[in-house]
Parts: sequence; structure tokens; C-alpha cells
Amino acid sequence: MYYTKPLADLIEYFQKLPGIGAKSAQRMALHLLKLPQNEVENFAKTMIDAKSTINYCSICFNMSSNDPCEICSSNNRAKDVICVVSDTKDLIAIEKTHEYQGLYHVLQGLISPMNGIGAEDIRIKELLYRVTNDNVKEIILALSPSVEGEATSLYLGKLLKPFNIKITRIAFGLPVGSDIEYADEITLARAIEGRREI
Repeated sequence: MYYTKPLADLIEYFQKLPGIGAKSAQRMALHLLKLPQNEVENFAKTMIDAKSTINYCSICFNMSSNDPCEICSSNNRAKDVICVVSDTKDLIAIEKTHEYQGLYHVLQGLISPMNGIGAEDIRIKELLYRVTNDNVKEIILALSPSVEGEATSLYLGKLLKPFNIKITRIAFGLPVGSDIEYADEITLARAIEGRREI
């Protein structure tokens, strides 16, 4: 064994983070151990505080320490347009473009029969409730162009058609199979501007 057990445990925890390989985990663990004790304690406290105070908005299901979240409670957002995303990472990516000024609905997943995720396992019924009760004029489907994203978009398109509202899908300058969160701001801004009705 190369590491003392506490260091090995720390490296193992860092390696559990998405996109962190063995070398990056080792580098982060060693860096953390070089920090002053108070900085390590502040880092740990920040993680614990985030975990204990961040929940889901009861309206859009975005992560927030407020309920409703900052976006849902803003007076500067268009209340009649809802952009549907699969998770908070995609919402953040779209917000970084500064092009979209409506509300969101975070599905917290995509339909994926291969992984045992059906329509009832994500926040579709809550979206239908909002469309029924909130005077919504447009739904923008901003789901990744993956097999799961396509299946979810088709399913939502069929469900929303009877409401006689505008249903659009963002245009993609992304290769099929890629994720929204990895797109640059310019590509995402163009995709929002170039959305099309479905």
C-alpha cells in the first residue's frame, strides 16, 4: 500500500466524484492536506452546510436553499414560459448564456426503460400541473440529444399537445449523444434562439 489509510480513504472519496480519476483524486487529497487546519475545517463546514440546507424548489425542482427558489420567486422572469431540463446542471448551463429569462422545470432525470426509469419516476405530473394551472404559453424542451432525451421529448410532446400551447425544442449544434452541461455558452445561446416548434 502506497498511502497511509486516512490518506487512502480521502483519495477514495475524491475518486467517487464525477470526472475525477485516480491521479486527480490523489492530487486533490494531497493539496487538501497541505492547507491550514482552519481552511480544511471551513471546507468541511461548507460541504455539510450545503448538504443540510439545499433542497428542491417545490415549484420547479431546481436545487435551492430557498423555497420557492430564486428563479421562481424573481419578478424579472417571464412567468408564462417554462424551459424543461433534465437536471440542475443543465439549468445552470442555460443560465450562463444570459439568453433565457423564463422559468424552468427540472425533471430530475430522463425516461430510460433500460435503467428502469419510467415517466412516473421523473417530475412529469408536476409539469402537467403547472401547465394546467399557471397560464403557461410556451414549453421549451431543452433535453440532451441522447436516446433518453429524445424519448422524453417525444413523450412530453404527445402529453402537452392537447393543452394548445406552443411547444418548442432547442436547436442543437451538439453531436447526438452529448450532454447540455458540456456545451459552451455560445452554442447554448444559439440553441435557445434557434428553438423550433414540435
